[in-house]
Amino acid sequence: MDALSGIEKLMALEEIKRLKAQRDRAADTKDWALYESLHAPDHVSENGDYGRWTSAAEMIANTRKSMEDLITLHHSHTPEIEFETPTKARCVWAMEGMSFWKQGGEDCWFQAFGHYFETCEKRQGRWVFTSRSLKYYHTRRSPGAEFPPKIGADA
Repeated sequence: MDALSGIEKLMALEEIKRLKAQRDRAADTKDWALYESLHAPDHVSENGDYGRWTSAAEMIANTRKSMEDLITLHHSHTPEIEFETPTKARCVWAMEGMSFWKQGGEDCWFQAFGHYFETCEKRQGRWVFTSRSLKYYHTRRSPGAEFPPKIGADA
């Protein structure tokens, strides 16, 4: 493997951090075109709430449905980014997520703390996500709140 030079590594680290910041913002603002552009078509994701999705298209469609009636706040921080090659990286991000919605006319909320475990690759000159796994270590919710929202056959 050809190693990244010092400046190349710093630039790649900043590009990956920006990628993650854009992902969180795109999710919270429901900018689905931007959200999709940040993921490789063959992206695989595993979210404990919903199971495994094996393409970016499937993940985007399900994420969009699950967040349809939610106001969300995604915070990702303290990245651990390790390069496997100059164009492949593994990332771990500490996370906090908040979701707000109406259920039976009542205001409800859900808060989660955990980590995103992700891979990304530099493809066609830019970094994109290729996989994601979300692990919650602590969650809490408003009394009576049903979370996550049901989607697809579960709805």
